Amino acid sequence: MAMDTRLIGYLTRALDHEMAAVQQYMAQSRLCELWSVADYCAHFRQDVTEELGHVESLMDALLRLGVSPHATQLAPVRLGRSLEEMIAIDRVLEIEAVRLYEEAAAYCTRVRDFAHHAVFDRILRDELQHLEELDRMEASLRTKEKRYA
Repeated sequence: MAMDTRLIGYLTRALDHEMAAVQQYMAQSRLCELWSVADYCAHFRQDVTEELGHVESLMDALLRLGVSPHATQLAPVRLGRSLEEMIAIDRVLEIEAVRLYEEAAAYCTRVRDFAHHAVFDRILRDELQHLEELDRMEASLRTKEKRYA
């Protein structure tokens, strides 16, 4: 059976993205701890755990295909100078993830690879939830700003 290089490309791009997200959220968690905003620190730490679960799923998929996982194209960490800026940066990161997983899942549907479609679709649903959480956090920060203005 021939290797599906496009599928491997999607899995590798996804692995790169998830590893970059782990770095991003871990750094933001540490920064929030330095700023003494524990609730946001906990949120970013939870995101690290969820992204590591995605990394595990993607590595499993690559290993099952006989491909050695390697995340070599990591985006640089972008911290932000405020919580508002962090959330805006993370929103962009999550939108990129949603686009990648939608494209990968659509490809798997076209080639009738339902096993990998399930992997991409599950992660896509998680990323959409992350996006909703970020929207709630952003709205909450706006509400707090209005109260203190």
